[in-house]
Amino acid sequence: MIVFAILLLPLVSRSQFYFLGTAQPMDNGCIMLTPDYPYAEGIAYSTTPLDIRFNFEIEFDIYLGNKEEGADGITFVIHNDERGVEAFGTFGECLGYGRWNPNSTYGTYISPSIAIEFDTYFNPTQNDPEEDHVAYLENGTNYHFVDNKANTFNYNLEDGALHNFKFKWGPGEGMIRVWLDGKMVYEIEGRLQDTIFKDDPNVYWGFTASTGNKHNLQYFCLKRLATAGGLSNDEEADDQTK
Repeated sequence: MIVFAILLLPLVSRSQFYFLGTAQPMDNGCIMLTPDYPYAEGIAYSTTPLDIRFNFEIEFDIYLGNKEEGADGITFVIHNDERGVEAFGTFGECLGYGRWNPNSTYGTYISPSIAIEFDTYFNPTQNDPEEDHVAYLENGTNYHFVDNKANTFNYNLEDGALHNFKFKWGPGEGMIRVWLDGKMVYEIEGRLQDTIFKDDPNVYWGFTASTGNKHNLQYFCLKRLATAGGLSNDEEADDQTK
């Protein structure tokens, strides 16, 4: 029998997340990643890592702005980069996660890692589709190869509304599943334990975002974290139930 520990997080406190760049708490209990101005980069990491040897599911709402010409987007990232909660990627089209191109020897990126990208701006240098899109990324590379090609579904992510996102990991079957606004958009055979995080099952998780010359207000609101015993330290939140 698997016992799930459920953390209900209607409000976010400073103690639950570590902030980099322009990230900061908002009055509505959400976390702003970028304000609506150029060349911003904000990152927020949970202060409690997860253990990928256990099932977990995370649900949150994301806001990507209200300007169709805005940029650039948000990623949900899981990593065990040696920099820990100080890990960050390049701004602009790299969304605070990745690098300018997969062969780049300059700039900074988060690796080893996986990320789900919510991209709102067309960047042909990343092999982007012209539409707003969702994509699966690995090891700090934003470029869309054939096997991680962006999923469009005629999204309009910059519509001034919150969009619900759910991420689910099952180590037994090795599957990553992703839902956006109640619709499954990805079902991927993950390589988390065997390849990407083979050296350490304890991972950091959080959100990155950035803007470039174009910009939008971008933030997230964490709604629920459920894990089958996979919090990787001994601390438990006051509202944790079993």
